[in-house]
Amino acid sequence: MTTRTLDDTDLTDPRTFLVPGDELVEMWRRFRNESPVHWHEVSGRAVPGFWVLSRYHDLIEVYRDNRRFTSERGNVLTTLLEGGDSAAGKMLAVTDGPRHRDLRNVLLKAFGPRALEPVVAGVRERTDRLVRHAVEVGDCDFARDVAEHIPMATVADLLGVPASDRDYLLSLTKEALSTEVEGQSADEALVARNELLFYFSDLAAERRANPRDDVVSILATSTIDGEPLTEQEIIFNCYSVIIGGDETSRLSMICGMRELMAHPEQWRRLKSGEVTVESAVEEVLRWVSPAMHFGRRAVVDVEIGGRTLRAGDVVTLWNISANYDEEVFADPDSFDLGRTPNKHLSFGYGPHFCLGSYLGRAEIAAMLTALRTHVAEAVPNGPAKPIHSNFLRGYSSLPVSLRPAR
Repeated sequence: MTTRTLDDTDLTDPRTFLVPGDELVEMWRRFRNESPVHWHEVSGRAVPGFWVLSRYHDLIEVYRDNRRFTSERGNVLTTLLEGGDSAAGKMLAVTDGPRHRDLRNVLLKAFGPRALEPVVAGVRERTDRLVRHAVEVGDCDFARDVAEHIPMATVADLLGVPASDRDYLLSLTKEALSTEVEGQSADEALVARNELLFYFSDLAAERRANPRDDVVSILATSTIDGEPLTEQEIIFNCYSVIIGGDETSRLSMICGMRELMAHPEQWRRLKSGEVTVESAVEEVLRWVSPAMHFGRRAVVDVEIGGRTLRAGDVVTLWNISANYDEEVFADPDSFDLGRTPNKHLSFGYGPHFCLGSYLGRAEIAAMLTALRTHVAEAVPNGPAKPIHSNFLRGYSSLPVSLRPAR
């Protein structure tokens, strides 16, 4: 078999990421070793190319620097190549400078560990109940019957979304960012995103009139410098919470279950208590790297790794490579639930470090705890179905058979 050159590797094509995991690891090793600051042409489209950064320390340098690199013209490959993000300057993830700081402080009212204590208690109860039920049934689709219902219900609790709307929002979330079948059009994803925005516009209007103890109410009633947030700031940040809060945790849970079945020695270590749930959570996040990349645009000319990135250039930061960087992680190709230290970049780094990281970790910890408590053995019961995305990594379906612990 002829080895594809790095110049022939198309990182805009979701099919590039559907290869077996070891092939993906090798592809990124080649990027780090042969072309760590790599210029990627885009063929067949009237858009400029972009830079691909694959080494851990290069990603850290860009993540922490919101003066020479901006998020306000997009923070993922799709929007960056389209020239910008309509939520720029309004949604936390694509806002920089003082407004980013002020919006983050507003949202921290809902996302601090103390504020989240009752939410995390609900996560543990819900996860334990779902896993126990799956074990009683014996055969299930772990993605659809267990993992889908944990983060979405949690985020919906945070936002104050009625229980009757949650399945609808889950379907829109999946359509907006990833597809289960090849060939879904960009128009369908756009429609899903717009439907989410319309939904939260209606909910924000209701909460402005009748505030409750939820994120939508905080956004709808907060002020910055004495001025209320605009309607766009409210609905875009609701959208950000539901997208970010669902995808990372859900995909990490599904992939974590798959990797525990593929690595029986690691399952034994978790089950016996030889490794802590806390260290296992970090390794699942590193190994899976559910958000494969984020991106920025250079504001000025910057030199990285001996190459000059020009002002205006798109720069993509590949967490899925940095989390396997041999310069940082000992034996990175081994799934080791006891790995420490484990300073992965799955939640990003710097000013835009994920606001929901505490909650995401709590959800994955709840799943691992429930599996350790209630499951004696888990085995695959059909092929896993990968999602179709150049941004997210994971599975939409994972059939398993579970044997209960006595």
